[in-house]
Amino acid sequence: MIRRKSKNIRKRMKRLRSDMQEISREQGKIKEGQRQVREKFEAVESECELLRKETNIIMQQSMSTQLRLAFMFQILKARENHDLDQAAKLTSALRELIARENQQKETM
Repeated sequence: MIRRKSKNIRKRMKRLRSDMQEISREQGKIKEGQRQVREKFEAVESECELLRKETNIIMQQSMSTQLRLAFMFQILKARENHDLDQAAKLTSALRELIARENQQKETM
């Protein structure tokens, strides 16, 4: 009877060791999966930040283009109304705007 109990205990211990090894392997797989998810998440975050920066640049360029077009339209209206003095002032302002934008581009 004691041998039988001893044999049963050994079987249980062997099964427990086997179960523990399986659990350990599964935990390793889980950790690896978590690492991969973390890396993918960081890559997505990095790409989002890059897209935000590119979007801001595009918005600034769009605003700049709209401003230049507004100046050009005002210049055309002034010339149409034979207000050459106003047209000259607007042309000068447009040149200054373009010069400032070019300086900003050079410093980037």
